[in-house]
Amino acid sequence: MMRPAAAAETFALADGVLALPGGFALLATSRVLICADAHLGYEDVMGGGSALPLWSTDEIVAAIAIAVQRHDAREIVFLGDAIHGAGMSPGAARHVAAALATLRGFARVTVIAGNHEGRTRGVAILGATVERCERDGWTLLHGDRPDAGARRTMIGHLHPSLQLGGGSTAPAFLGSASLVVVPALTPYSPGLDVTGDACLAALAPWNLGRRDLHVVAAGADRVFPFGTLSALRGALYGTHLARRGGIRRRRLRPDR
Repeated sequence: MMRPAAAAETFALADGVLALPGGFALLATSRVLICADAHLGYEDVMGGGSALPLWSTDEIVAAIAIAVQRHDAREIVFLGDAIHGAGMSPGAARHVAAALATLRGFARVTVIAGNHEGRTRGVAILGATVERCERDGWTLLHGDRPDAGARRTMIGHLHPSLQLGGGSTAPAFLGSASLVVVPALTPYSPGLDVTGDACLAALAPWNLGRRDLHVVAAGADRVFPFGTLSALRGALYGTHLARRGGIRRRRLRPDR
């Protein structure tokens, strides 16, 4: 059983997969930095093209660039929802495209299309995208359309988070030998509570239980391993209530 461990600069989520501060994952063999659900251009899309500053885009891209250099990454893979929507204003589209061009100056960039890229797959802003790719024996995809045939899968889409109380949340990884869920980079989503029933329901296509998954919260400069999801849920809410599902929570839709 995976037990809680001391905070660290990295933590092994699965064989060859490291959880990094900031909510990034790293495929150690190929030096691929994994980013999920950046939702670049969020302010423009949600503001209907208004002149809101794209501060989250600049901050996320800067964080990615720092992680690439710090971990000597050779490739950046976006696990879908790299943009919040393809229908952004021309100015915002240029801004996001330029930000991605900056990242391409540091490393190769591969963008997996998610549900927010829409039917166009965001090609006018992102350039070519793929539906999935294989790296180090892992199938990388967004997660809104599971691949039942994949042996080991890495996804985003769910925005997993750990509820801290007082309305605060921390992005959190979920890891097992066959599935890794990477938290969202966007600061606008409180995320899907990893200890809630809705999270387990969202993971149903992968046939995993709470004992199969371990939780690692991501801070700005450390990661915090909390042990298995079943043990964490029991510690937070009591073993009896955890077994009976006696904790009621607001159900958050994935990708919100």
